[in-house]
Amino acid sequence: MLKSIDLHKKLIVEREKNLHSNNIIEWVQSIFNEITVTNKSVLERLSASPINKNVNTFNIDEVDTNAIFHISHIEKICINYRLRFLDTKYFKGSYPEIVVDKITTLEKKHQTILDGFKIIAPSKLFRLDKADDPLLFAPMGNGYYYLIHKWGTDLHPLRKIKYWGVKNVENLGISIFLLSLLSTILTKNLIYGDTNHVGYLFMLFLFYVKGYVGMLFLLGASSGKNFSEYCWLSKYDKIT
Repeated sequence: MLKSIDLHKKLIVEREKNLHSNNIIEWVQSIFNEITVTNKSVLERLSASPINKNVNTFNIDEVDTNAIFHISHIEKICINYRLRFLDTKYFKGSYPEIVVDKITTLEKKHQTILDGFKIIAPSKLFRLDKADDPLLFAPMGNGYYYLIHKWGTDLHPLRKIKYWGVKNVENLGISIFLLSLLSTILTKNLIYGDTNHVGYLFMLFLFYVKGYVGMLFLLGASSGKNFSEYCWLSKYDKIT
């Protein structure tokens, strides 16, 4: 009666044709040493990038078109959601193992050594010079970047609304106007009673505008924060 074939055992037999039993342990150790060296090399490059270059060469036949983004696309996302786009040498978060695997796979596929890595992430994940979802990119040249991997949790759906007011000067002005108008409507009866004279209401409105502007200047000066459209590429935590 014919016996079924155990492919695992067949593989072992095939492997041992080239390896003596006393060399198997050394062979396994060499594999782990090779993996360790490769992983260490990738992580060292991530922690110091850019090292030698800011543009990488990719094989056009191997690229994923869904992973290619222009700097204008990245800029819009960073400004809308108040994120930073900085070199990985400023990144203080940890990299999952799959990041190293993907970089190694890409380098083998495209026959290159990647450098100039950049990350999209909230400012709290960077070591910013003093004065929620990382996306790792490699530069391709002419303002284009190749997305290597995204990890972590998704951004909160209200994050765009949360930081809308500090996106730029115009949005801040609109926010102050709407907030002052709302405050006037909510408190006019408390302050003036049943009197709805337009002049009084306008004076109350201006009072709120001045109050909110003054409070924002005070908080802005003490924290040194800048508008999203100016800080998305900045390595500085505060205005310089």
